[in-house]
Amino acid sequence: MKLFRMAAVVLAVLAGPAYAQMPNINLLQEGPGKTPEEKAADAEREKAYKETLKKIPDSKASNDPWGGMRSDPPKQAAPKASSATNAPKKTKTGTAAN
Repeated sequence: MKLFRMAAVVLAVLAGPAYAQMPNINLLQEGPGKTPEEKAADAEREKAYKETLKKIPDSKASNDPWGGMRSDPPKQAAPKASSATNAPKKTKTGTAAN
């Protein structure tokens, strides 16, 4: 008899999570539909909402979150001077004692 009680308890414990996952089924019919006046009011409200969204300007702000932390703008590479390419190369002579 003790074995049957333990089996019943185990089944009850295992059935709890499965019962919680069952869908909630509504056997009653849906409420009455919207009247034509309510549908027209909804359509007008939706149209006004979309017109309002069109009035909002597009933001063209930078997406750089660290932009305020930088003190200088990024430096551009300096153009190469033509006189630097014509300069003779310096050669090292002698010994370097450190």
